[in-house]
Amino acid sequence: MITLEHVSKTYAGKEVKAVDDLTWTVEDGKITGFFGPNGAGKSTTLKMICGVCSIDEGTISLNGHDIVEDSIEAKRQFGYVPDDPDRFLRLTGIEYLTFMADVYGTPADSRAPFIKEYGERFDIYDALSSRISDYSHGMRQKIHVMGALIHNPSVWILDEPMTGLDPKGAYELKEMMREHAARGNSVLFSTHVLETADKLCDSVCIVAHGRKLFDGTLDALKQAHPSMSLEQIFLEMTKDE
Repeated sequence: MITLEHVSKTYAGKEVKAVDDLTWTVEDGKITGFFGPNGAGKSTTLKMICGVCSIDEGTISLNGHDIVEDSIEAKRQFGYVPDDPDRFLRLTGIEYLTFMADVYGTPADSRAPFIKEYGERFDIYDALSSRISDYSHGMRQKIHVMGALIHNPSVWILDEPMTGLDPKGAYELKEMMREHAARGNSVLFSTHVLETADKLCDSVCIVAHGRKLFDGTLDALKQAHPSMSLEQIFLEMTKDE
């Protein structure tokens, strides 16, 4: 579970808050979609949740651990996939996974089964000895998803995770997200592909200019806007923002 209480963030030299008094709970056992126009504050919010970006006001906790006051334990709770997979390019795939497993203290006897299962599901198992710099964008996305999940975190935080994935890779990732939530864990992901989100999400949070416009179940959102697709609802809610 992720809990945000009155969280705000303003970047230096800016008068308008990137995130403005955001209170929100990402519940266990659900896939939660995080939507908003470009510049709405989504990536800033995700980075604050992960401790990558400082919080100006408010508090954030993951499974009860405050990201500021108890940062190490809070960071053990989640796996984070950023929106840019062009990292650790000099390492081979297996070197990167080993590095991530070492960082999180993943037991040696659980690494190999994880790498084999997820490597085969993503169709990159045979490419793990190659450098990440030689990978396509989609392959880099896949290896970073594996690196984020290798310590079996209960909370998944994925920023535009489907970008660049081939159809099989996107299908497998969506299945992984469903499986993880079905085990009582939480999945939070941002996306601009609302058709995918419509088929995948249990709950949604919509933001614009750093402010929350809606937070609740997908069914409740649709009931409030009958005869409209999720895409139409999103456009209607954000048209004045």
